[in-house]
Amino acid sequence: MNEKMKALQNGSDIRGIAIETPEHKETLTEREVFFIGNGLVNWLRSKGNSGQLKIGIGRDSRLSGPALQKALINSLIEQGVEVIDFGLATTPAMFMATQFQEFSCDAGIMLTASHLPYYFNGIKIFSKEGGAEKEDIQFILTNTQREQSAFVGNVEEKNILLPYAKDLVEKIRKGMKTTQENPLKGMKLIVDAGNGAGGFFAEYVLKELGADTTGSQFLEPDGRFPNHIPNPDNKEAMASIQSAVLKNKADLGVIFDTDVDRSAVVAKNGEVINRNSLIAVLSKIILSEHPGTSIVTNSPTSDHLKQFIEENGGKQVRYISGYRNVINKSIALNEEGIDSQLAIETSGHAAFKENYFLDDGAYVIAKLLMLLPKLQENGQTLDTLIRSLKQPEETTEIRLRLAGKNYRNAGETIIAELPEYLEEEEGVILDPENEEGVRFKVTSPYGSGWFLLRMSLHEPLLVLQVENDFKGNNQVVIEKLANFFNRYSNIEKNQI
Repeated sequence: MNEKMKALQNGSDIRGIAIETPEHKETLTEREVFFIGNGLVNWLRSKGNSGQLKIGIGRDSRLSGPALQKALINSLIEQGVEVIDFGLATTPAMFMATQFQEFSCDAGIMLTASHLPYYFNGIKIFSKEGGAEKEDIQFILTNTQREQSAFVGNVEEKNILLPYAKDLVEKIRKGMKTTQENPLKGMKLIVDAGNGAGGFFAEYVLKELGADTTGSQFLEPDGRFPNHIPNPDNKEAMASIQSAVLKNKADLGVIFDTDVDRSAVVAKNGEVINRNSLIAVLSKIILSEHPGTSIVTNSPTSDHLKQFIEENGGKQVRYISGYRNVINKSIALNEEGIDSQLAIETSGHAAFKENYFLDDGAYVIAKLLMLLPKLQENGQTLDTLIRSLKQPEETTEIRLRLAGKNYRNAGETIIAELPEYLEEEEGVILDPENEEGVRFKVTSPYGSGWFLLRMSLHEPLLVLQVENDFKGNNQVVIEKLANFFNRYSNIEKNQI
């Protein structure tokens, strides 16, 4: 059982197959979740939580959510826990269940597998101090013995999304420096929730602030995700919200992932603001509030983004991929006395110091909404804030599958040997400002750009990301690297 439980760890989350398919066998069933409930109580006790525990549980719209939630609730009740069943919720809201005085939970638990297909599910865990770390998840999955409890458990149902939305509305009004009931009146703002848990945002945040949300789409929770993958990093999803913005002549389009810890936007002209562009917009906002602050990102960001942040008076710190990694780096910088107000990944995970360093897709949108009335007064839109951000002509990502059980060691060896292979190559320069894998700048005869080779966080993959300002040069770079990759038998062939 222990090995099966350990296999459910996905960094600082728990994930598995919750619905069996012809291709996938179940790994996260009601049985596993019941034992996870034991581990959760043991973890909270190990952190010094005495007395009767209070734990809030929410879920996204996945088909497996209700059954897994019931199994977790039963496990906790049998251990004497006071449980709050929040039903449909979002990941950021479940953290806030530990902060809002009316709930004051010792832990907030979210059943979600983010943007993954319908047959997955998972668990994200928060204490009052913040999100669980990798070592916490490891503890929970390996300490699943049950202790006798002196308390009698119980469960009650409550709504977390209404107080969470009310809190956002208050923060937006405060950020706008207004007491107006309807500061967004006259604006058309539409939401694409992808049939995940983010539909509440249209009704309880945007309409509450006076916005016209006509044209919003896929607000109803549906765990089959019938319209598109709820993922701001997915081309089909972004094309869908782009189309909706242009069709409805909206001032702004908002898209969330399934559990609303990530988001992206589409400007009035249909321009997508995600990845490097979203980092640029949020950097510009935060640098206007905190001049000179350091902004932590994951490693595969554009060189143009670094230039943009520096031109706006800030500093970019490229760090290891993984939302907990960039958040923890930003926290560490602050502890060292270096001001860092924003940690953000190209995937859309963004965490602000002013908001508990919580990766909260709805709070990202709240920061953007605070600007809208002022921008409209000046005849501007969000995209005008980042007009000076240069965009590359080409971006390419290639994922190279590694064979064998020791794939991570093999991948790290390949990464370590690449600089020696390119040492004498004209137009290829090792970039020292990098903490994940190996990164190079390229100049003539390879155009102008960069490439990064790194290990995937959780899969047996080498990830190659290539960017260039001159069309056709990515292929030149890739062909040069193909000669290098072909030296290794553990890279599966015909991938590059």
